[in-house]
Amino acid sequence: MNKVIIAIVLAGFGAQLIKLIIYWFEHKNLSWHDLFVTGGMPSSHSAFVVSLATIIYLTEGNSAAFAVSFVLALIVLRDAYGVRRTVGIEGKVIEKLLRINKIKSRYHFALGHTPQQVLVGALLGLIVALGVYYLI
Repeated sequence: MNKVIIAIVLAGFGAQLIKLIIYWFEHKNLSWHDLFVTGGMPSSHSAFVVSLATIIYLTEGNSAAFAVSFVLALIVLRDAYGVRRTVGIEGKVIEKLLRINKIKSRYHFALGHTPQQVLVGALLGLIVALGVYYLI
């Protein structure tokens, strides 16, 4: 099987599995919704894109595909802790205003990631890609 696919699947789903385990220990319950919720430790978005950029670099070297994956990784990492975090904080304020004014809402917002969550996800993606490249 293609090492690129193996690396990104293991990194992304591995991050989600770790997130579920952490959530279980914090809350002592899980639901199907928890499989798809965004935010939390570690960032699976970061794990996906860093594993992608790393495994492409390892398999193809300094190629055009690596350059594209590297730029994609930078955008996703910045978005994970910057834009999404800011929008999540604004979502909390809106939610508070709705509660104060007793307005019901069906919408859910995600807080986004802290820099530490993005860093741990990125490190996970790097380690998984290195492991896949050298061990498989």
